[in-house]
Amino acid sequence: MSVSIKICGLSTAETLDAAVANGAAYIGLLFYPPSPRYVALGQAEALAMRVPDHVGRVGVFVDPDDALVDAAIAAGKLTDLQLHKVTPERAAALRARTGLSIWAAVAVRARTDLDAARGFSGAADRILYDAKTPDNAALPGGMGVRFDWGLLNGFSHPLPWALSGGLDAINVGDAVRQTGATLVDASSGMETAPGIKDIDKIALFLKACAAL
Repeated sequence: MSVSIKICGLSTAETLDAAVANGAAYIGLLFYPPSPRYVALGQAEALAMRVPDHVGRVGVFVDPDDALVDAAIAAGKLTDLQLHKVTPERAAALRARTGLSIWAAVAVRARTDLDAARGFSGAADRILYDAKTPDNAALPGGMGVRFDWGLLNGFSHPLPWALSGGLDAINVGDAVRQTGATLVDASSGMETAPGIKDIDKIALFLKACAAL
């Protein structure tokens, strides 16, 4: 089984280099100021310069306005936009305006949450199934929460999709075997503290995926 990997929330040259060197297909730059993984535009520009052309540069946004998206695309040389808390109509508008691949995040806690994915057919290019965070959480993701992977069993996916939410080197094998995911997205499982990525954890995760 071939599994592609996105390492999200990278904010330093050292950890970005570790992700690229160990085979990440995508790196994620987070443009949401409340997050401990937030990167400013100048920081994103410096990081993007280190990413080879064969690695996708995904900008991660929470209900962004056009000005932020435009500035982030320019600074981060983005190839994909990962959108949290947006409607299908907004996703379609950004897709049409930017011409970039759109990943629509669908927050999952119960089987009925998956129904939201169908609304993005024709509006996005990929669904990112992520764990729904607690109702009072400050962030929509990246909190180490995972959902019941069994909820995906038998679900008819409307688009190509990726699996996210609490993945690490220990559980990613089970996650892929249970769900059949061909693209996984990891962030908090690569950290020693919120926003502090660890190069050894990144390497272990990517090696675990390569062994699948």
